[in-house]
Amino acid sequence: MWDAVVVGGGPAGLSAATWLARYRRRTLVFDAGEQRNRSVETTHGYLTRDGASPSAILEAARADLQDYRCVELRRGDVVGLAGECGRFIVTTGDGHDVEARRVVLATGVVDAVPDLDGFDEHYGASAFHCPSCDGFEAADRHVVVLGWSSHVAGFALELLDWAASVTVVTDGRRFEGDGHDHGALADHGVTLVEDDAVALVGARGDLRGVRLRGGRELRCGMMFFSLGHAPRTDLAEQLGCERTGEGCLVVDEHGQTTVPGVYAAGDVTPGFQLLQVATAKGTTAGVGCALSLRREPPAPGGPRRAPDVEAALAED
Repeated sequence: MWDAVVVGGGPAGLSAATWLARYRRRTLVFDAGEQRNRSVETTHGYLTRDGASPSAILEAARADLQDYRCVELRRGDVVGLAGECGRFIVTTGDGHDVEARRVVLATGVVDAVPDLDGFDEHYGASAFHCPSCDGFEAADRHVVVLGWSSHVAGFALELLDWAASVTVVTDGRRFEGDGHDHGALADHGVTLVEDDAVALVGARGDLRGVRLRGGRELRCGMMFFSLGHAPRTDLAEQLGCERTGEGCLVVDEHGQTTVPGVYAAGDVTPGFQLLQVATAKGTTAGVGCALSLRREPPAPGGPRRAPDVEAALAED
């Protein structure tokens, strides 16, 4: 019986595990290695780690966790969750069951990516999905945005904080924005091209353009895309966790979902989808989860615990 199982070995999951460890809670982390930024070369704006690679940040976090003997990291996925607060059954991809008193879900999201020749080569170097994360590197460059939904208008206009020019390519679809969206793009010099994008031109780190189906090539030094993403909530749904209208998991101020004993952190919850925010949410969920365990006896072989502070003070 583990105190907590953390599903997800990205920034949110490792942060939650770190704080569970700080409270000496026996914690098992499952990492399927499917972090959304695993193809990105550098991260930005992370205090003291600006420009570090996502892999380097995760490697450092895993190394730090090795100093806590109550935490175990396992490579693998989780396919099933059942039970209730105090005794959850966690089923792994290889068919084994693990019992835990609490669960922290840091399962992230899956991004829809363009079907373009050369996309894999440029993804994470010159092709991105987050203006906040990588817009600064677009400063004074020509940028192409791939997308067609109405919110792409705001996405493209946001990039004008940095880009010399922005062109929206709808990949052959009709732009779904209304007249106001069309007018806003035109007023700010954003060109709208309703044509198919078929290839990215140039070597990794040296994007030169986006080729259209008709043969025309749009010059650009960076490409952004906004095709949607889906939070990974399959496990949460097995337990009946409530979701927002956008599909994220509803959590309280302690990171707990609507199912007692189940916590969530990172991009699978509402809010900014930034590395720094995911790490902070992991801290919230980890501490909240650890404190909730004060109401239960220590796991076999685990350290003694402080009492449930609120209950103890109420008795006095």
